[in-house]
Amino acid sequence: MSAGPRTLLTARWVLGHAEGRHQLLRDGELVVEGDRVIFAGRHFPGEVQARFDAGDALIAPGFIDLDALADLDTTILALDNQPGWRKGRVWPRSYQDAGPVEMLSSGDLAFQKKHAFAQLIRNGVTSALPISSLFYREWGETVEELEAAADAAMSLGLRVWLGPAYRTGHLLVDEAGAIGEYFDEARGLAELENALRFCRDHSGRSGGLVSAMLSPDRIETCTPALLRRTADAGRELGVPVRLHCCQSLLEYQTVLRLRGMTPPEWLDSLGFLRPGVLLPHGVWTNDSPGIARPGRDLAIIAQSGASIVHCPLVMARGGSMLRSFPKLRGLGITIGLGTDTAPPDFFLNMQLGLMLARIAEGSPAACRSEDMLDAATLGGATALGRGDLGRLQPGAKADLIVVELGRPQHGQVIDPVQTLMVAGQGRDVRDVMIDGQWVMRDRVIPGVDELADAARAQAQFDRLVARYPQRTLGHPPVAEIFSSSYPRV
Repeated sequence: MSAGPRTLLTARWVLGHAEGRHQLLRDGELVVEGDRVIFAGRHFPGEVQARFDAGDALIAPGFIDLDALADLDTTILALDNQPGWRKGRVWPRSYQDAGPVEMLSSGDLAFQKKHAFAQLIRNGVTSALPISSLFYREWGETVEELEAAADAAMSLGLRVWLGPAYRTGHLLVDEAGAIGEYFDEARGLAELENALRFCRDHSGRSGGLVSAMLSPDRIETCTPALLRRTADAGRELGVPVRLHCCQSLLEYQTVLRLRGMTPPEWLDSLGFLRPGVLLPHGVWTNDSPGIARPGRDLAIIAQSGASIVHCPLVMARGGSMLRSFPKLRGLGITIGLGTDTAPPDFFLNMQLGLMLARIAEGSPAACRSEDMLDAATLGGATALGRGDLGRLQPGAKADLIVVELGRPQHGQVIDPVQTLMVAGQGRDVRDVMIDGQWVMRDRVIPGVDELADAARAQAQFDRLVARYPQRTLGHPPVAEIFSSSYPRV
């Protein structure tokens, strides 16, 4: 435990933690000493050196984002522009044959990660496992750009798990619209070695704010050798391993065709699954509509101890959803939450996750407000094996957020958690503390010019969109790739 001055925080509501679950403290008190919580309750008996009254607010543990958007979100381009293979979301063979190129400079990559990290903090994320798209990359992420990401996280005070994304292949579409694969296993294995070097060199930086993870990209872009070596290295190093899995029908069908097994079956056969393995998104399994294949996908995941990373917003935008949140919990599967798209608003994701869980089961009893908040905090902590995160109790890390209540859009507050599940927004997060340090006060992040960064991000995004014809089937102009909602005059 790090020594330091004691600060007493008070608010209309404090979300403390005792006996294995969160508890609401009306007019509660929280005491932070150094980087740890030392008290959550009422009438702290000891001496304090500083006081902070949050007023009509909820002091809660910060959110744990297991699939945190870390670039400029190109998935929004797919909102009304489908199918993806016609709109630059799958490389044409002509682009692969000509030689893929990096479409962003090292400066662009460094900026977009720091900009994205600041947005995570603004939305109450205190722990993040970043995810960036590889669609506009030459292949995978580099050690140098992840080193820049580590520097950005440390400058902002964000707790992160980092590791370069790598792959042994990717999907391609030919001129007839047929989707196939391209693999370069030697290149992917070399990138894995770079990722392992990054893990060994950077884990535990900045007093533990920067930790390492292994991040193979997507299951259909990986070969057996890559996944076996990743699994062995993850066990040896004791780091989380995240692999996007069961996130699309195309992925599911591709793995079936290439491996003769479903994605969970294949991972199980490789010895890949274990506690500490994180699987975004888990929405397509053998019992999903349109698959109708007998199997044990969810049972395999449950028995392995791997965790599902639930990202309700990005999946719903594509027309799919987790089926279902209560079913997975009933099987004993740990569920954490991720954003994976813009905006990285945890309240929006929790609200949508709550509604979709009830729709999937046809009952409002299928999921409650606290179930979603548990996933956003305790679920992520369990997935990472970090019992000192996601809760405000003595000995836990002082990672917390102050959420304003009493705004007109909130209506009348009876229960603060239920109110936020109805009307909360990321912009309701006013203050953020990570590792005992204030990283945002009154929505101001030191050293960050929000308006200037937003303008720079837009200009960078526009340059990226302008290059889409280069990597889109038939190389049509931008206006044909991305439709307009209404005629532009």
